[in-house]
Amino acid sequence: MNGGSAVHNGSRLNERPLPDATTAATNPVGTAVIGAGYWGPNIVRNAMALEETDLKWVCDRDEARASRLVGAQSAIRVTRDIDEVLADESVEAVAIATPPATHGALAYRCIEAGRHVLVEKPLARSYAEGLMMVRAAEERGLVLHCDHTYCYTPAVQKIRDLIDAGELGTPLYYDSVRVNLGLVQQEVDVFWDLAPHDISIVDFILGSGRELLTVTAEGADPLGLGHACVGYLTLRFDDGLLAHCHLNWLSPTKIRTTIVGGSHRMVVWNDLLPAQRVSVFESGVDLAEIDLSPGEQRRRKVSYRMGSMVAPALREREALLGVLEDWTGAIRSGTKPKTDGHAGLRVLRVLEAAQASMCNGSTPVCLGTMVAPR
Repeated sequence: MNGGSAVHNGSRLNERPLPDATTAATNPVGTAVIGAGYWGPNIVRNAMALEETDLKWVCDRDEARASRLVGAQSAIRVTRDIDEVLADESVEAVAIATPPATHGALAYRCIEAGRHVLVEKPLARSYAEGLMMVRAAEERGLVLHCDHTYCYTPAVQKIRDLIDAGELGTPLYYDSVRVNLGLVQQEVDVFWDLAPHDISIVDFILGSGRELLTVTAEGADPLGLGHACVGYLTLRFDDGLLAHCHLNWLSPTKIRTTIVGGSHRMVVWNDLLPAQRVSVFESGVDLAEIDLSPGEQRRRKVSYRMGSMVAPALREREALLGVLEDWTGAIRSGTKPKTDGHAGLRVLRVLEAAQASMCNGSTPVCLGTMVAPR
């Protein structure tokens, strides 16, 4: 999952003035990264490569690890104290890549200090905590961005474009297998570790105009960790769309395959096949009603279409670079990022519903409107 959390002395900093609206849009955003463990190095690497960011600090409770990450000759400063980062007025934005249990407290401190915030998934450890973060950022006019990285991959962007253009017809289902051997987490179950990817993707490509009705989750704990290592998550929408996710830390092979079925075409996304990540199939099922003799019921005739397959060309590009571009672009322009705090809240609501479902014998948990129109 994530890297180590930064430590601080707990003192409250004076609130930083709101960002100057006259700041030139071409100026790079002064940035700090908190967490140099698992995901933090990826953010650091992309922030160093992006012209729109000026990386000032890397903060981690293991200062030696942060120093190794930036390199001995780097001008980027390292610290184990978040107060030192927030005391630097050149830091406009902070990316948080620490364990999920620390996201809320760290993000809230950065927001209080007047900084824009990017938070690794999941946004927080609860919906209530995430809502506090969203409201605090909105009150101060700050950008709170949730790092739903898969939504920025060329593959997911292409699938969303196909759906929005009506190329698939009416979306019928989303079926995903996300399994591998490890990384078994001690702090969270397989749902909180892996499901945010698929929930955020479903929200991103299929969420427009649909109401999520129920969430059902079934999990198993064969290792006796006290939480699920194998899980099955099902989302049912008001228009009949069904999304199903198979999650597993104990698979002998790594599989990252998703099928999105439509009434006209179907898409297969294999994230482990770089040469052909997305395949669009001219395949489907056609139904025709047959009139029978008076007094008999009408019936429907099923016919199958097995057409050609097209593999659209995708421009390979690291998704995290797109995340940072979207974040910094929103900071400079005042626009809404693609996966903002509200997108993070929608994911948290599904995760909490999944927990409730498992606690109640894997019964469906009913929801009101959860996935809002884009």
